[in-house]
Amino acid sequence: MAGRIEALRARLAAEGLEGFLVTRPENVRYLTGFTGSVGALLVTSTTCRLMVDFRYLEQARAECSGVEIVYVPKRFWSGVAGHLCDSGLKVVGCEGNFLTWQQVQALQGEAEGVELRPVAGMVEGLRLVKGEEEIACLARAVRLAEEGFRAALHLFRPGTSEVEAALGLELAIRRAGAERVPFEIIVASGPRAAWPHARPSDRLLEPGDLVIVDFGAVYRGYCADLTRTLVVGRPRPEDEELYALVRRAQQAGLEALRPGVEAREVDRVVREIIAAAGHGDDFGHSTGHGLGLAVHEEPRLAETDETVLAAGMVVTVEPGVYVPGRGGVRIEDPVVVTAGGCRVLSGLPGERLISIGEGQV
Repeated sequence: MAGRIEALRARLAAEGLEGFLVTRPENVRYLTGFTGSVGALLVTSTTCRLMVDFRYLEQARAECSGVEIVYVPKRFWSGVAGHLCDSGLKVVGCEGNFLTWQQVQALQGEAEGVELRPVAGMVEGLRLVKGEEEIACLARAVRLAEEGFRAALHLFRPGTSEVEAALGLELAIRRAGAERVPFEIIVASGPRAAWPHARPSDRLLEPGDLVIVDFGAVYRGYCADLTRTLVVGRPRPEDEELYALVRRAQQAGLEALRPGVEAREVDRVVREIIAAAGHGDDFGHSTGHGLGLAVHEEPRLAETDETVLAAGMVVTVEPGVYVPGRGGVRIEDPVVVTAGGCRVLSGLPGERLISIGEGQV
């Protein structure tokens, strides 16, 4: 943790800041190890103070070392403002893209004499490249998600509702050892598989349905995110063709993923394959996103992201094609960028549609 704090301090100097107020929970955890949902970490060139309320006082003392724990009673943000005033600092950076308007108002109104300067990406930039321990945690989260998926696959059968299947999958992932799931599991069947982020419904799975299952697991705070597309019974030729297209696009994206390449270039490679097959309008989301302490991090494998990829970055590669009224296909795997290219962290088969009733994975 000390090395991460020092890296942030170097950024403070480059930005002309005397201190930085960290409030996003993932960033606070990254810098200190504190896992509570509310805390404010003030980092200066010489000090590192974590402000918490009564709920998290003992927890912070247990989880954090090398950090001064400051108890803020009652009105939390007013207390943080008061601490800023007492610090003698004149220019303090803050996470303007996370703080609510009410919190900003409290800080600006009560931190008299302190200029709060919103600065984006201060800690997120440090989190872009993962260390060995972080990658190991992500790989473990992936394995737990896969173990749960295999255990719950029998639930995806005709007559089971999307909600029942999603609930059973979440339970199986938790039983495998995950702390929690990082997002609401997506189970979208039949025509609803054309909704990229459909919430599970009471719709019953039917023979011939394509079923998109988007799921994950959390291990020591690190998030896995995977998607597989199932078919109930035997697939139709047109469904196999659609799946083969998405699989081909994903493989091309994996081959393009290497250090020195801009994130948007990977997206372009994937998008061109899908567009050439006549489905350009049916692929409307980005090709992927970063993974870490949050399930959606930088970089994004998207048309506008100019981030130059580097070894140690962990991203998803998840092209999809969604045909209104018919259904859709998405394949998603977490990948770590390596010196020579990339390494897929998942081990679930993705070469073909997973046909329910014709074997397990």
